[in-house]
Amino acid sequence: MHSVSEENYIKAIYHLQDGDALVSTNDIAGRMNTKASSVTDMLKKLADKQLAEYVPYKGSRLTTAGINCAMQIIRKHRLWEVFLVEKLNFSWDEVHEVAEQLEHIQSRKLIDQLDQLLDHPKYDPHGDPIPDAQGNYEQPKHTQLSQLQINDTGVLAGVLDTSTRFLQYLDKHHIELGTQITVLEHEEFDGSFIIKTTQKTLPISKTVADQLYLKLSS
Repeated sequence: MHSVSEENYIKAIYHLQDGDALVSTNDIAGRMNTKASSVTDMLKKLADKQLAEYVPYKGSRLTTAGINCAMQIIRKHRLWEVFLVEKLNFSWDEVHEVAEQLEHIQSRKLIDQLDQLLDHPKYDPHGDPIPDAQGNYEQPKHTQLSQLQINDTGVLAGVLDTSTRFLQYLDKHHIELGTQITVLEHEEFDGSFIIKTTQKTLPISKTVADQLYLKLSS
């Protein structure tokens, strides 16, 4: 069993890790909003538990055991998000912070029963894949809206930014998972777009376009 703090670090390293490359201590500190010295102390603890490799002055990466632990934390987080939306009528902009607390529950039986209750969902309310009990998942083949061409059409299948402010921005414009989006114009100067949804036509910035993932119409 791992502490809440250890699990938070494991998840942070997982999200920062790119293949086998080491994740810098400063990057971890930035994500965790803490001092580099505190990160170093935790990385040593994780290394002692064989959950991470720590190379002084260079960084850290998760071991196989660490990756498996990260996948279980992510599985719990995303299942709880589905539960909160489907069973307790939370909106998609409300669930992240609550799931951050619930993801540290240790009962494997509870999570397996939760998965069964929800009929084994494949994606969470933000379109992120949910790992199965063995930590496996299929990465969806989605395309960033910012990569689309004029007249390309698809349906919103995922969002990269799950912050409350961004999701409320999408809600204000009646954009949710499953919304059909067509690119009408693309401004090369600043990368902005004009898009058409089932509700309206509106301009969006490149920053917004980078956060939206679409499943393209065939």
